[in-house]
Amino acid sequence: MTDQSAKFSLGSDEADLPIYSGSIGPDVVDVTGLYKDTGLFTFDPGFSSTASCESKITYIDGDEGILLHRGYSIDELAEKGDYLETCYLLLYGELPTAREKEDFVYRVTRHTMVHEQMNRFFTGFRRDAHPMAVMVACVGALSAFYHDSTDIADPHQRMVASLRMIAKMPTIAAMAYKYHIGQPFVYPRNDLDYAENFLHMCFAVPCEPYEINPVLAKAMDRIFTLHADHEQNASTSTVRLAGSSGANPFACIAAGVACLWGPAHGGANEAALNMLMEIGTKDRIPEFIKRAKDKNDPFRLMGFGHRVYKNYDPRAKIMQKTCHEVLDELGVRDDPLLEVAMELERIALTDEYFIEKKLYPNVDFYSGITLKALGFPTAMFTVLFAVARTVGWIAQWKEMIEDPKQRIGRPRQLYTGAPQRDYLPVDGRG
Repeated sequence: MTDQSAKFSLGSDEADLPIYSGSIGPDVVDVTGLYKDTGLFTFDPGFSSTASCESKITYIDGDEGILLHRGYSIDELAEKGDYLETCYLLLYGELPTAREKEDFVYRVTRHTMVHEQMNRFFTGFRRDAHPMAVMVACVGALSAFYHDSTDIADPHQRMVASLRMIAKMPTIAAMAYKYHIGQPFVYPRNDLDYAENFLHMCFAVPCEPYEINPVLAKAMDRIFTLHADHEQNASTSTVRLAGSSGANPFACIAAGVACLWGPAHGGANEAALNMLMEIGTKDRIPEFIKRAKDKNDPFRLMGFGHRVYKNYDPRAKIMQKTCHEVLDELGVRDDPLLEVAMELERIALTDEYFIEKKLYPNVDFYSGITLKALGFPTAMFTVLFAVARTVGWIAQWKEMIEDPKQRIGRPRQLYTGAPQRDYLPVDGRG
């Protein structure tokens, strides 16, 4: 806290608003007492100028293109570490020692199976159900199967729920994929690491052995790491808001999955690939570039620029490298959509219009291309995002529950409807 305060006055009403400083980033003005002192609310649609909580987990500087988890830059975590190491960091605040990591990996690995009766749960869905619809239902249903980890007041149960969510999300996601394409479920294997196990559950079939490609497994692990947490975005805020009511962790994560489904959030990489399909071939790119520059044309290039990052998305640098590694490994550069993507990337990095407006390719642009190359249909893209983001949601939820200042979320509003009026009998209404 600084020794400064902001003074607010309106006529005879005044309020001294404390100013707080974080370890890095802008100071904040505490408006908690504003309504009590003045009878006024703040008005901030989308909460883009409002800090909803205090957090030690993730820091973003959008102007400088910085993303830190517990002080560690995302590029170092993705390049030098692995996803489960990042999970440990987000949950516990420090990178694990060798022994701590071994124990954490062991505990996560031994929680990857789901209750066998969940198999029957899947058969209630239509075969053409969107995998995200299946995810929302199945994640919420976990609370019906694991009653022994829903007491949020018990630190041990919170820990068990956290491990279960991180471990079981890939299994549920793989089951949603297999159900979607009409193949039998594949059980997890404890001898494989997190990313390898997920690819195995998605792409193995009972009739032949599935060989793990280390390049593709590393790419999957990086995708998970790059999407692990992203501060107080829409889905994370949803998880925190749901959790503030005391809801069990499985219900809170299901709420986050539902929010992530939106095309403006988790569906952005799917939208980027759909855009590439709309463009179709390289020779049509100039037409769409012209449309993107026309303010009167509703067409927008998806996968370029970012609401938070006014500079280059730091995750995109790693994802770009990973994308090209996967394409080289699979030798799929003759794919028309990938040709369109690579040409769009070249234009965005050299065209003055894109450079001036800082419309750089973002992580969704490259992850969409990479996931397609890995063999996932676009309907699965947001599901994979949900798998990766689960640890961020859980870490943020856990931090909120353990915060003594935590209170139920209850935003206020600017009411513009009808004032109070008298009820008229039906025959008296003109």
